[in-house]
Amino acid sequence: MISVKWRFNKFIVYKSIWLISLVAFFFTSYNFANWFTSTRNDVGRIVFEWERLIPLWPWSIIPYWSIDLMYGLAILLACSYQTLKILCFRLLSAQIICITCFFIFPLKFSFERPALDGLSGILFDILMGFDKPFNQAPSLHITLLVILWQFYASYFRGIWRYMLNILCLLIGLSVLTTWQHHFFDIPTGLWVGCFCIWLWPDNHLSPIKIDQLPKQYVWGSIYFLLFLFSFCSAIYFSSWALWLLWVSGAFLLVSLNYLLFGVVGFQKQDNGHFNLVVTILYLPYFIIMWINSRVWTFKNNPMDLIADNVYLGRIPSNKILLENQFTFIVDLCAELPITQFNSHYKLIPVLDMTPLNIEKCQQIAETIEKFNKQGKLLVCCALGYSRSATAIIAWLVLTKRVSSIDEAIAKVKTCRSNTVITTKQRLILSEWFSQIVKRELTC
Repeated sequence: MISVKWRFNKFIVYKSIWLISLVAFFFTSYNFANWFTSTRNDVGRIVFEWERLIPLWPWSIIPYWSIDLMYGLAILLACSYQTLKILCFRLLSAQIICITCFFIFPLKFSFERPALDGLSGILFDILMGFDKPFNQAPSLHITLLVILWQFYASYFRGIWRYMLNILCLLIGLSVLTTWQHHFFDIPTGLWVGCFCIWLWPDNHLSPIKIDQLPKQYVWGSIYFLLFLFSFCSAIYFSSWALWLLWVSGAFLLVSLNYLLFGVVGFQKQDNGHFNLVVTILYLPYFIIMWINSRVWTFKNNPMDLIADNVYLGRIPSNKILLENQFTFIVDLCAELPITQFNSHYKLIPVLDMTPLNIEKCQQIAETIEKFNKQGKLLVCCALGYSRSATAIIAWLVLTKRVSSIDEAIAKVKTCRSNTVITTKQRLILSEWFSQIVKRELTC
């Protein structure tokens, strides 16, 4: 009993330390950024003409202030050390990223708020005692809201979830109706909030914790150039072209996945879907890749029978799944979600345009053989031309349905003529096949 009480008290102290530290860092860094920006002569503003139609609603200062209560309560409500750690790392990351942006790209709010009286006037006066019309984009208010909204949503169900959603929507709207932020600050704040959740996911598989770092320099560089092009275009053309910042952010993440994080950076879930946060971060890229998958396969079959019950194809649509009634799906696509599939699904993600290593060849070949014995199976990737084709080639070799890598490649190409096996992938398959032969001779 004493031990349990001690652990509980220790946890309370741990929470208190985090809360005090985060609050101290928040006010110190935020006020310093405000003061520093006020001394600069290069502070710009990004505002659309239509924003002058946004009304000032004095009462909305109440939901605006309520995020402070949500901030403190979230830390106190955390039910475990791991939950608390993830939440606090997200909040800390949000503060560091937003403050850094305030220093690099200082912006100022451009509307003059009239004097107000009553309770709303008092709350505005208190707010303006430390909050100046600087520190605009990304909106730290929106960034914190995204993180806290996601945290509380995991605790509430039923009517309480609806009430939470209404409150959070009011808080999000209040940054405009209190005349604290321009519209540009909202989507940028939303993106940073999603980024912080992506950086510290609930499953503990943070991209920055991965030890095996893939270094796909070619594709990493290509996507980094696309990031630079879209980012510079957004800044140069400004106005509505600023939405290209969303595209540039997605390209930057993809570039980092190829250079550093690997498939973990996409955070595709075991059911083949992406959570809302990841979808928001990568949405422009997902749309581009989905269109690309349909354009390249437009004149070809969405799938082809290779041998026994094994089919090779692209990421299936609802129509294809309904027509074919697959029992199993083995999915190698890291960058696109699969539609709702209620039977047996296995995700073994591989980055697009990258070869399967020896370990993946062995793992996927064994998985295909296991599922093949139990029903109709689809092996898929974005196009069904390379990654999934390699997987089936490995399966044909492992199960001795063919006698060589060349024979396996020829068989797959006969069934699906657009199959592409690169020289590098062929070498990996040959090395893997040699290892299989050596093991058999040893036995």
